[in-house]
Amino acid sequence: MIFIRRWYSLDCVIGRLYLGGFQCFTLELPQLDNRRMFSCIPEGTYEYFPKISATNGNVLELKNVPGRTFIQLHAGNYTSNTQGCILVGDGVKWLNKDRIPDITNSKATLKKILKLTEHGQIKITGK
Repeated sequence: MIFIRRWYSLDCVIGRLYLGGFQCFTLELPQLDNRRMFSCIPEGTYEYFPKISATNGNVLELKNVPGRTFIQLHAGNYTSNTQGCILVGDGVKWLNKDRIPDITNSKATLKKILKLTEHGQIKITGK
């Protein structure tokens, strides 16, 4: 099972992802009442499966997210790289000139996650 513990701010949601002994960070859009394209998804437990996305390449896609479709764990460093999905990386830094934290080494981090899992459940909780 993948477990994500989140910390909420006005501009984004930073999380810590745990998968067995592996850990990394996540970055999502802020919590805006599950608004499609503008908000993180609701806390909960979801099934996931591997997929090749035309836009994001190899990803893990979540099933049955309330009011949402095509929610994925995929590579990206900035909140501008997501429209409601979960980005993964090995560190948190300010990489661009906005005031929103970013994540680092996203492609390499996603590759590690994809090697460790295929199908399963992901549990997302707050602090």
